[in-house]
Amino acid sequence: MNKKNVGFFFLASLLTIIPNFACGEELSDANFTPVVLWHGMGDSCCFPFSIGGIKKQIEKTLTGVHVISLKIGKNIMDDMENGYFMHPDKQIQYACDTIKADPKMSQGFNAIGFSQGSQFLRGLVQRCPEAKMKNLITLGGQHQGVYGLPNCGSLSSKTCDYVRRLLNHAAYYGWVQEKLAQATYWHDPLNEDMYKKYSTFLSDINNELTVNQTYKDNLLKLQNFVMVKFLNDSIVQPVDTEWFGFYKPGQAIEVLDLKSSDIYKEDRLGLKQLDDQGKLAFLSIEGNHLEFNWKWFNQTIVDKYLRN
Repeated sequence: MNKKNVGFFFLASLLTIIPNFACGEELSDANFTPVVLWHGMGDSCCFPFSIGGIKKQIEKTLTGVHVISLKIGKNIMDDMENGYFMHPDKQIQYACDTIKADPKMSQGFNAIGFSQGSQFLRGLVQRCPEAKMKNLITLGGQHQGVYGLPNCGSLSSKTCDYVRRLLNHAAYYGWVQEKLAQATYWHDPLNEDMYKKYSTFLSDINNELTVNQTYKDNLLKLQNFVMVKFLNDSIVQPVDTEWFGFYKPGQAIEVLDLKSSDIYKEDRLGLKQLDDQGKLAFLSIEGNHLEFNWKWFNQTIVDKYLRN
């Protein structure tokens, strides 16, 4: 497999992390809060040139820290395929069971989501009471969904084209929602009512039709909810979804930021409360999707949110 093609959102830019590992400073404390990582579509828990490499460097930098890079399935190939074809509800339950089974996670953990792993981790904290998440950090997440599929990563071009057609014309069909994970966070701004009614994942965790108070209460338990946007992102459409923004309903040009949305103004998820408490952080970095080096990651994420 061509490493540059691994991962729907993991472009070759992620490989730039590896040569920069030497920039991290090792710390001597052994009582760091455990860390959970969730990779993006088409990637896997353990590839040494992506999430596996990040896991290794966090362990090196925070000596003694316990890190889980979530593997959804029995092996790496299962994990990668399940990122495409297992419904997020099932993936989140799998992750919940993994965390419940690990006694080192019982007192809480920090979590970092990469691309679609971001909204899946948010679903985890909202739905899994055993997931005592402290800081949720999302890099290039799609919290309000996507409206476009420009890159399918490790899928063949024929399969990728088929996926695009399904999402463009049949995203809200029941069987597509069940069989294709990306359909569950497809957000068509031209058909808002259809999205809210038939999205089987994102509409639910975003409390679009009704307010699930448990989802809201669980999200409010976070110490920090950190969202990182990649300013030159050519993969995620619209890029504002990485900061919980999205297209204004009825068209696909003008974008509403989070604070202009009903989700925020009606505080359907508790995001306004988190913001008022100084627990909501909007970070940005120049570069394409998930394009960063270890120096930035170490200074911006590790030093500020994982050294606890």
